[in-house]
Formats: sequence, structure tokens, C-alpha cells
Amino acid sequence: MDKKFYTFLIFPGAHGKLHKIRLPFYVVHMVLAFSVVGIMSIAVLANTYARMLLKVSNYNSLRTEREALKTQNRTLENAVTKTNAKLDSLQSLASEVALTYGFGQARRPKFPEAALALATQGNSTVESSYRASLYAFNLIRQSSMGGSRSSMALGLLPSTEVGRQTVPSLWPVHGQITAGFGQRLDPFSGEGVFHSGLDISVPFGTRVEAPADGIVLQSSPESGYGNEILVDHGFGITTKYGHLSKMFVVVGQEVKRGQIIGAVGMTGKTTGPHLHYEVLVSDTPVNPTKYLRD
Repeated sequence: MDKKFYTFLIFPGAHGKLHKIRLPFYVVHMVLAFSVVGIMSIAVLANTYARMLLKVSNYNSLRTEREALKTQNRTLENAVTKTNAKLDSLQSLASEVALTYGFGQARRPKFPEAALALATQGNSTVESSYRASLYAFNLIRQSSMGGSRSSMALGLLPSTEVGRQTVPSLWPVHGQITAGFGQRLDPFSGEGVFHSGLDISVPFGTRVEAPADGIVLQSSPESGYGNEILVDHGFGITTKYGHLSKMFVVVGQEVKRGQIIGAVGMTGKTTGPHLHYEVLVSDTPVNPTKYLRD
């Protein structure tokens, strides 16, 4: 059987030599098949590339919307933070005004229910039960001996007699105030926050004194404030001391005005050695400078 061929004649020009190319039948069919496959592959690649471009466009659009939402979220967070700071300031002011005019529980000594529950629970350790009992006893004794005292500082309630030893008017440490009470920029996030106390910068290890007589409510690490001491001075007034390196008192211990209760440190969330000092009236932070008179 004779093989079939395709003959191709090539004319290079009027003066050129004629070229004749003979290709087998199957070769031409293979070339045509490869050409069809190539065209189909190119079409598939073009379609895939077009779909990829569409997805990239959608992704860029979603990313732009995401960035816009993040910006709006940050704006809303800043607005909420400022609003919360204003509410905290108003709450502090309202508490002081209420106490000034004798409203609420200002004139009644505060007896924390937590201490009573700690003293009566059956599964507590011997040491914790002893401290809670000592704390309860000291509170009862303080309440029985100071029934005519007020919960506000000297000068705020001129119509009542206030014991000088129970008002936190003594500076716990003497140093530079690096952050005051009220609105400020957070040193870590750079956003506006409400600062509920005073930051007093002093050297590491400086002794911290109790600004008034009281009973220790807390002497343990606390989130953000590191080693923290909380002292109850009776009649709704408590003071807080944060970032301590050492604590020299225990829960339930009675302390006197000027007694050393701890040492300044850098525990907790802090950028340097300092004392975070707070005054709270009925669990509401107030400006400590109104009490620091000595």
C-alpha cells in the first residue's frame, strides 16, 4: 500500500528556485492536532488568568474595606475611651458631692462582706482564717471607737469632727508626680485613658508609709499593678499602693499613720520605678491631692 503525502510548493519569488516539500499524511494530522491542543491550552490559561485578575481585584477591594472598617473601629474605640473617662470623672465628682452633703453611706463605717465570708468559710486555711478574723476584729474595734467620725477629709465636711489619724493626708512617698489624677495618654498604647490615681517617681526601694491609720485589705500581686497593698481607713475610705517591690504587711494587719508598709518597685505594668497611689471613697477613685495636706 502506497503512503499518502501532502506536497507543499514554495515560491520564493519571480527569480527564485521552486521548493517542493512532501510531508506524510500522519505528520500533517499530528501538527493540526497539536495546534488545536495548543489553542485550547492558551484559551484555558487566558480564562484562568482573567479569573485570577478578578479575584485579585475583589481581594484588593475587600482589603480596602477592611482597612476602612479598622479605621472606623479605632475612631469608635477612642470615642468610647474618652466617654468612659468622662463618665469616670463625673462618677468621682458625684461621689464627692454626695459625700460632702452627707448622702448615701458616707457616715457609716464600711464592713466588707468579703472579709466576713472569708472568716466564716469552712474550707479556708488556718492562716487565711486567722487573718480574716483579725481583720474583722480590727474593723469592729475601729467602728466602735470612731462612731462620730466622718468619711471625708478635713475641710470637706466642716459640720462633723474627723479624726486626723484616719484621713489619708500623709504623703506615702516624697517625689515627683509623673502622672496626675484624670485623663492622660497611656504610655504603652498612646491612647487617652482615665488615670485613677497619682504616679510618684522615686528611687527603687524607697519605703512607702501609710498615710493614715487603717487595716490591710489586700497584700498580694494584682494584674497590671504588680505587688499591691489596699488599706481600709474606715467610713468608706481606702487607699491603694501599686508596683511595689516588697510588702511588709499582711491581710488583716492594723497599721498606723506613718508606718512603713512596703517598698517602691517596678512590678506589674510600668515603665520605671514609681508608686501608683489611689484614694477611693465608697469604691470610687477620687483625687488624692485633696487629701495630701502635710
